[in-house]
Amino acid sequence: MKTYRSPSSLLFSFVVYLVMALTLAVCLIPFLYMLALSVSSPKAIIHNEVFLIPKGLNLEAYIQIFSYPNFFNAYGNTFIYTLGGTAISLTLMILFAYPLSKTRLKGVKVVMRLVIFSMFFSGGLIPNYLLVSSLGLTNTRLAMLIPFAINQFNLILLINFFKSIPLDLEEAAIIDGLDYKGILIRIILPLSTAALATVGLYTAVFFWNDWFHGLIYLKSSQFPVMLFLRNIVTGTSMVGDAAGSGDKSTIAISIKSAVIITSTLPIIILYPFLQRFFVKGVMIGAVKG
Repeated sequence: MKTYRSPSSLLFSFVVYLVMALTLAVCLIPFLYMLALSVSSPKAIIHNEVFLIPKGLNLEAYIQIFSYPNFFNAYGNTFIYTLGGTAISLTLMILFAYPLSKTRLKGVKVVMRLVIFSMFFSGGLIPNYLLVSSLGLTNTRLAMLIPFAINQFNLILLINFFKSIPLDLEEAAIIDGLDYKGILIRIILPLSTAALATVGLYTAVFFWNDWFHGLIYLKSSQFPVMLFLRNIVTGTSMVGDAAGSGDKSTIAISIKSAVIITSTLPIIILYPFLQRFFVKGVMIGAVKG
């Protein structure tokens, strides 16, 4: 049975698909361009023959960065910061968001105002550095984990999601003898998979991409891979030294492209596995039920 669609409906669908296609192109073309540069020959790069398709397969850039002394160390640091930071952040935000989802709790409105206020106003870079330094966290990996564990936007998402869970479930659990700890672990968290996956993805991307705080608080052996990437892009890592004499700048372009690919690839691979939770988590967590 054919469904009739009006011309305005067809036009709307066409515009939606066109916008989606343009958005996909804007996101995909730079990545494909970097990938093509990273595996193309220096001659093709010099003559500007590379766009989306590699010319003259050359893996020298990947060989160079894999042999670079600090690359795998920086990569390992980033995994520590991402996995550890996401675990700490989710734990603290769950413990913070669940009580704040109870409107009958005294002082909830005051705490929520403080949370919202802190979204728009902060102490600034110097006071934050002095605070982290006074706590003895500088030159330790905890400086990348503890100070940024709670994100206000993600916290509000979790609060609204917890509010959308019917109170009847909690009341029934209380009648059955569960305390609030048991309710949180056995009922609330299993029902919050979509929201937790969404917030976890946001948090993991933040910790994976964070390089500025590593530059401020950490020593070189603790640098994340994004700071390593930043140093290469700005030319402070002397990437040309390993390239010989004739085509240092061309090899440096290939190395920069290869580092971009290798540093962003894990998040790109992770996203499809969480994408099925992503839309549901944002929609439910962003709207009070």
